[in-house]
Amino acid sequence: MSTDKQQDLTNDPQEMLKAKHEADKEKQQFTSFARSVSGQTPFDQGQVTPDKHHEPDQQNHMKDTENRMI
Repeated sequence: MSTDKQQDLTNDPQEMLKAKHEADKEKQQFTSFARSVSGQTPFDQGQVTPDKHHEPDQQNHMKDTENRMI
């Protein structure tokens, strides 16, 4: 079971660069589409804000307090 991309594999640097540019263009198009669909919704860039994702638990609070004392 081979795909077109597998048949197009090459070691030629110019062809590899061309394929990379095409892939980057597809990624940019998808990003533009995703942003247009999401509207003005702020997007996160992989940074997790712990306060928004879980309730603070007592054990972590106690450990933080202990660490501050040291």
